[in-house]
Amino acid sequence: MNNICERALKKAILHRKNSYFYKTQNGARVGDLFMSMIHTCELNGVNPFDYLTELQKHAKELSLHPGRWMPWNYRQMLQETDVTNSQTCQTS
Repeated sequence: MNNICERALKKAILHRKNSYFYKTQNGARVGDLFMSMIHTCELNGVNPFDYLTELQKHAKELSLHPGRWMPWNYRQMLQETDVTNSQTCQTS
């Protein structure tokens, strides 16, 4: 448990060092958002780049049910979306 906390603190310190180079407050907020998202993905065993890519590919579904597309459950939504899409293709 202590190792997890130490890794989280290390990421926060690294982010703080990187944040010195933000030019605007909005840039800092966006950086914080991405840092949080990347860390959450890593804690859940998800590749952050793959996660963001899938969110962009499924923007319509994401806007309808954002809670179902969190890093810890988005793979289940991908499977459900793939099943729905394959059923739609078969009936067409």
